[in-house]
Parts: sequence; C-alpha cells; structure tokens
Amino acid sequence: MSPAPARRRRLAALVPAAALVLGLTACGSSGAGSAAPAVTDPAAALDTPTTLTFWTWAPNIDKTVALFEQKYPKIKVDVVNAGQSATEYTKMQTAIKAGSGGPDIAQVEYFALPEFALSKRLVDLKQYGAAGLESKFTPSAWSQVALNGGVWAVPQDTGPMAMFYNQKLFDQLGLKPPTTWAEFEDVAVKIKASDPNRFITSIDPGDAGGLDSLIWQAGGRPFQQKDAANVAVDLQDPGSKKVADLWTSLLQRKLVDAAPGWTNEWWQSMDSGRYAMWMTGAWAPGNIASTIPNTAKDWRAAPMPQWSAGDKVSAENGGSAVAVPTSSKHQAAAAAFAIWLNSDPEAVRSLNDNGLFPATTGLLTDKAFLDKPLDALGGQQANRVFADSSATVGTGWQYLPYQVYANSVFKDTVGQAMNGGDLNAGLGAWQKRIADYGNQQGFKVTTP
Repeated sequence: MSPAPARRRRLAALVPAAALVLGLTACGSSGAGSAAPAVTDPAAALDTPTTLTFWTWAPNIDKTVALFEQKYPKIKVDVVNAGQSATEYTKMQTAIKAGSGGPDIAQVEYFALPEFALSKRLVDLKQYGAAGLESKFTPSAWSQVALNGGVWAVPQDTGPMAMFYNQKLFDQLGLKPPTTWAEFEDVAVKIKASDPNRFITSIDPGDAGGLDSLIWQAGGRPFQQKDAANVAVDLQDPGSKKVADLWTSLLQRKLVDAAPGWTNEWWQSMDSGRYAMWMTGAWAPGNIASTIPNTAKDWRAAPMPQWSAGDKVSAENGGSAVAVPTSSKHQAAAAAFAIWLNSDPEAVRSLNDNGLFPATTGLLTDKAFLDKPLDALGGQQANRVFADSSATVGTGWQYLPYQVYANSVFKDTVGQAMNGGDLNAGLGAWQKRIADYGNQQGFKVTTP
C-alpha cells in the first residue's frame, strides 16, 4: 500500500533526451476499445489546453500536481480520490468497459497491474518513450511495470521492507534488534517472558501482501505467469514453506499476535508497547508519526532479519505506479504527465516530502536524502536503512494476472489458519482457490 517552479519548458526537460523520446511523434495507438486521441505527440499535447482527471489516494499529491501545472499551464489536472485498492479498481473496470467516466491517469498498486495490463485496459507507454526510463528506477519497481513486452505504467513509489522496532522497550529489556530469523524467534520468547500480554509483533489475517512480502524475502516465488494463458502457483515452494513453518510455530506459542492491522486497537497496541515491532514497507514512518505521535520518537528502523547469517536480502511491501487507461481521450498528455510526475527530480522529491518512498535511483543515492534525519523516528537517518533494503530486494517476484481476486480470498484460507492452525494448510487452501478461479477464468493453472 502507499499510504501520498519555472514556467513551461521544452518537453525534453521532463527527462534526459537520451532516455526519452517524448518530443518525437508517437505512433498514436490508443489501446483496445478506445478512439484515437486527438493529439498523439506528447509535446503538442502539453501545449494544447486540456483537462486531465487523475485518480489517486496518495496524500498531499495535489502539491506535486501544482508544480506540473505551473510548468505546463495549458494542462489542468483534476485530482480525484476514487478510493483505494479494490474500491478504485472496481470503478476503473466499469469506466473502461463503458469507455467514459473514468480517469485519464490512475494510481495502481503493483499487485493489481498485471490484471489491467493483460486484459488490455491500459495504454502501453512504450509508444510515448517510457521504455527509455528504465535506468531511472530500481530493478524491483521496473520489473513490476514492464510486463509481456510492454511498459504499462510508470513506477511511483515502493515499499522496501524494514523492521521497525520500539527502541525504548528493547533497551528496557536489554535486547538488540534481531539480525536473523533464529534470533527473531529468541527475542520473541524473551519479550513474551517479560509480559504475557506482550508480543514481538502481529500478523494480519486479512493482509495477503504482508505474507507475500515475507515469502518474497525468504526466496519464495509462488506465482509465475509463463505467458498470457499459462500460470503456475506453488505455495509450498521452499521459501513459502520456510515462512509457514516459522510463523505457525510463533502463532501456536502465542509469540506473535494474529490481529487485523490499522484498527484503533492495533495502533493502541503499537503505542503501548504491547507490540514491540512492525515489519513493513519504508513508507511507514509517516503513519507512525501521525497515528502514535506520543511514542513515535521511541521507534527506529533496522534491516529485515535474514534466513542465513550474513545474507542481505529484502523484499517489497506495497508500492504503486501511475497508468493511463485505454478509455482516456487524452492519452499523449496523460502519458507525459505520468512520466513527469514520477521521474522529474523536483516531482520525485515533492512526492517523497509528502510521504511516498521513492522508486527512483537518483533520489535513493542522493546524499541529502540519505543523511536526512527523520523526525518521525527520533532523528534516525533511516533512509540509509531503506535505501539498502531497496538495493537488496530479491529478483524474480511476480504477481498473478488476477491477484486482486487472490487477495480477496486470503482471509478465508490463510487468514483462518492464523488463528491457531497450520499456515501450510492455509496456504494449500489458498492455492486451491487461486487455481480453481484461474482455470474458470480461462487460464491454464498448474500446481505441484
């Protein structure tokens, strides 16, 4: 998940000319089921009075949009919060099918992108020069938008994982942040021994993304799309099984709490020290600061525990990209906006200032960014932890071309098993639901 100038210049200022050919006339393909845009050259489109509709839930993004409108005063961007995740995607599907009423640009989480791309509901941005942007983004972010020979969106933010822990509590108990999962288990035992009502952390029975990230970090690659029709699902591959075995043990010994996240009760548990840590994406500091301001200064970030001592492997948790639906009547201008929003250095810095963790290598290697003390974490230079995590994200992760459905049935399968059961059995039940649905939708789904 994600939690949020000069006058007009030549379009070449959006990104270096060598990396982007937006100034050249595009081929003008409008995507399946939509009329050809009136203007197909992005440079001309940005010099043509146009109103774009941008669906996004990112906080304060209107401040970044205002920078774009100052640079390109003939373009007005209406920012609309159409809901987050599945709420937005349902509306998008309806609007694209109808051919009207939808956005020109839409924020889409990485897990949902393959479904929109495979069903030809997004514009391939290669025709507008997006392929030249690859070097600007982290490999993990780019791999999520470059699918099946196309570039279906521009990465906006990422969520490299970190271990957020209550340093004040750890100091009181004489503990250090665990560096391996074996140490994590030992620390969990000591935290429980200090207070039977205390847990090292929680795990959300309704959040498929949380478990996916743990599996990703463990080397699991349970979802593989071989081509447009063939999908493989293996939720008992070695990485998935390692995670399931460990967390089944932790849950059964009540060292970890199975509890829905983001509720008032959950935040109170974070605030009170009932939960000693939270393993999630690098976007989290803003949420910690705004929701538990009285204790936010006690929290710090550390690298994720490793399965083997000395390893440096991370994963993503959350993140989104900006896409152009095929129903947009202003595809060239929309593509130019999406590219500027997520690759222009001023725009990227603005997005980060307003709570989005960057997907661009330029900011992730910027010394001022790396050295910036985060007030949300007691002044820690936590961006160094997050940037290291981003640089060590495991390669090869894929989502299903119907991940939105898969996530919707997670709580009825794996989520049920988190309440004292066996996560391996839960993963088996989830795998069956995923495979059955995929086959019903016309895919050929193979399982072990």
